[in-house]
Amino acid sequence: METAPNETVRSQVSSEHRELLDQVLDKWSLLVLDKLCESPRRFNDLRRAIPTVSQKSLTTSLRRLERNGMIERVVINTRPIAIEYRISSLGSTLQDLIDSLLMWTTNHMAAVRESREAFDADNE
Repeated sequence: METAPNETVRSQVSSEHRELLDQVLDKWSLLVLDKLCESPRRFNDLRRAIPTVSQKSLTTSLRRLERNGMIERVVINTRPIAIEYRISSLGSTLQDLIDSLLMWTTNHMAAVRESREAFDADNE
């Protein structure tokens, strides 16, 4: 019997795969990637684009994404020196997935809210 492609992929998922997914799909990294897919940005531009992120969380997400090769940190030779973050070629391969995930949340948020309300009402 032949194994379905999804079953083969699932059987190969290791803790390393899960760790990478956790780091790329965490609360802030997904939003950072989304913004950097639009255009390169400096740190404060990202803070303005994602107003709910703290400086510490943004710094952590940027470092993690850079370490994983998803973004590039570029030093711009100006006075004072500026740092710009850009989506890398590897990171840009995530753009369609990010767009799909964000679209899914937009399309299904009402159903999720209803589910939450029903759950909360049953567990009060």
